Amino acid sequence: MPRRRAFLLLSLANLFWAGNFVFSAIISEQVDPVSLTFWRWSLAAVPLLVVAWIAERPDWRAAAREWRWHLVQSVFGLTGYALLLYAGIGMTGSVTASVISAINPATIALAAAVVLGERMSRTQGLGIVLAFVGVAVVLTGGDPTAAFAQGFGLGDLLVLGAVVAWTVYSIIARRLTTPPITATALQAVFATVTMLPVIAVTGVAAPSDLGGTLAVAYIVLLPSVAGYALWNAGSASVGPARAGVFLNLLPVFTVIIALLLGRPIDPAAIVGGAVVLVGVYLTVRVRRPRLADAPVEPALGAATGPIDAPPTGPVGGPSTGPVVRPS
Repeated sequence: MPRRRAFLLLSLANLFWAGNFVFSAIISEQVDPVSLTFWRWSLAAVPLLVVAWIAERPDWRAAAREWRWHLVQSVFGLTGYALLLYAGIGMTGSVTASVISAINPATIALAAAVVLGERMSRTQGLGIVLAFVGVAVVLTGGDPTAAFAQGFGLGDLLVLGAVVAWTVYSIIARRLTTPPITATALQAVFATVTMLPVIAVTGVAAPSDLGGTLAVAYIVLLPSVAGYALWNAGSASVGPARAGVFLNLLPVFTVIIALLLGRPIDPAAIVGGAVVLVGVYLTVRVRRPRLADAPVEPALGAATGPIDAPPTGPVGGPSTGPVVRPS
């Protein structure tokens, strides 16, 4: 695949995931987080299975043998992540949530170093520190004193919980051999089944107007199906590390969409977001090797590890070198 085309696919995936942040905030008054999570994965499961069959031609028996890991992945990366994210977005707003979520590549790199023993360069360490500083600016609204006096907002803490859930999801994904889109499809099926007892108790809310219905349709078709497919195609072409740099576009696209729709923007989110982007870039940036040292490109379809998708990608999302959330 030509590099420009791969870059376009990766950019579109992040654009679709950014829309997930904005539209889920808009319909938060119509559809509660439990219902939105259920609609998202129950309606996306069949299209994802079809896309997986066409794009990856997987060995379904081999994938089924990893069902325990797919179940765990589903609980953390699809159900848990989405529930925490949607609940947090309803309280803190789409832009702030996207900036906080942008720290995911850094948290995954840190977890990979601590849990998996992966080596981390000084530049990566500096990037992780900067990313956390940026999120601290967002969480405190640029005023740490007030934050200590009043405490952090519940919505911010829920989004941080989503970040933790996605980090766990991404680390566990290293154990999977199932192709990424196939893994996401199977996990969507698990998410649907495991949420049935929950909605049997809580009930399930449907959008109350055409706008809400279109927003749910967008979340199902573009972030959940198209976003994952585009991300994995682009990542397979340029490699997970280079693809991970494109995750920096997520908060940028979220701000642009929010501005176009007239949504409020917190100045602290802009400042903190800029610091997060610098930190994440340092964490996942790829050192260009000398020609003599250039490695042979891996075979297409080689394991890349996940982030919003089980390769190492949000629930939003994808892989970022040492990882990848969608959203």
